[in-house]
Amino acid sequence: MDGSKGFEDVRTGEQTIRNFNLNVGPQHPATHGVLRLVTELDGEIVERADPHIGLLHRGTEKLMESRTYLQNAPYMDRLDYSAPMNQEHSFCLAIEKMTGVQAPRRSQLLRVLMAELSRIGNHVMNVTTAAMDVGALTPPLWGFELGREEVYTFFERASGARMHCNYFRPGGVHQDVTPDLLDDIEAWAPKFLKVLDDLDGLLTENRIFKQRTVDICVVSEQDVYDWAMTGPMARSAGLAWDLRRTQPYDLYDEFDFQIPLGKNGDCYDRYLLRMEEMRQSTSIVLQAIEKLRAPDGQGDVLARGKLTPPKRADMKTSMEALIHHFKLYSEGFKIPAGEIYCATEAPKGEMAVYIVSDGSNKPYRLRLRTPGFAHLQTTGYYCKGHQLADIPAVIGTLDIVFGEIDR
Repeated sequence: MDGSKGFEDVRTGEQTIRNFNLNVGPQHPATHGVLRLVTELDGEIVERADPHIGLLHRGTEKLMESRTYLQNAPYMDRLDYSAPMNQEHSFCLAIEKMTGVQAPRRSQLLRVLMAELSRIGNHVMNVTTAAMDVGALTPPLWGFELGREEVYTFFERASGARMHCNYFRPGGVHQDVTPDLLDDIEAWAPKFLKVLDDLDGLLTENRIFKQRTVDICVVSEQDVYDWAMTGPMARSAGLAWDLRRTQPYDLYDEFDFQIPLGKNGDCYDRYLLRMEEMRQSTSIVLQAIEKLRAPDGQGDVLARGKLTPPKRADMKTSMEALIHHFKLYSEGFKIPAGEIYCATEAPKGEMAVYIVSDGSNKPYRLRLRTPGFAHLQTTGYYCKGHQLADIPAVIGTLDIVFGEIDR
């Protein structure tokens, strides 16, 4: 830190006060990752907040250009690691659109189910830890057990991994789920809604929580356009922009759910919005389970062909199937030359994959459009004029995770 000691001009005798420079992070827990925020303070008032990134940089996009499409799928989990399934979704849809492959209905329903569970897990972490950043210690203790631990247990039972699931695959999903898992998710839903009601009673009318969030980081409709905001940041300003509705994918047009909107665009509005989104996601989860049990929800979970492995039974009787399995996992598959931009509605906003293919088994160029990177650039704009203690509230409401920023 750089002190704000005054100094005296020897010619005029006037006393001059210099602003105070303070580093927030990169070790500070309220920065939600390895963010270094260089602030310039006039007393307690923030005059400037300059975000410095790169401390976690892994070169994900260039790494993905040197590996096959199938080998690249696990990299998506490591972007926004608080919502892994949603990151996989964009990548698989992009490949399917370039190859013209249609995932089976059952796999699309499973994708919707897992994507909404992932959204719930993300919002639980954001709401509770953002509340902790402004002084409320109880919400994470109440929310994490049913809101994240149980969700990760469901992921583990479906894919074998709690966080880096690699469950979505080009052409469908890795494997089917058991009826017992669907029963357990259905039984979990009402208990989770009760936890949401408890959190609601703990925070929504809490005087201290409202003092820390109301009229902080107010987003206007013009700000949304100027800063390319998406997700809850955009919807808090009253813009009904949700890709599940405006550009439906994977059967989302069959589901009945509402898009909650804000009125004031402040941190408090975004808290209320995320709480309602969790309730809507729970409704989608229950609808997905009902559709998975219906007769038209049965069937295979992979579109068998060049993108996907053959069935195990076929490999025991067919040499061609065994060769296809070997070549798929050693060489991968090729997709036609061209380019595509494919986006999905991740919990934090628009998560998109841009692929340029040269017809080989690896992307010629691959770029990722992550919502956290777009939102982080607004930090200085929204922190200016607020107090130092408001910085954690601003960072928390942006809902940033550095896996997708320092990619």
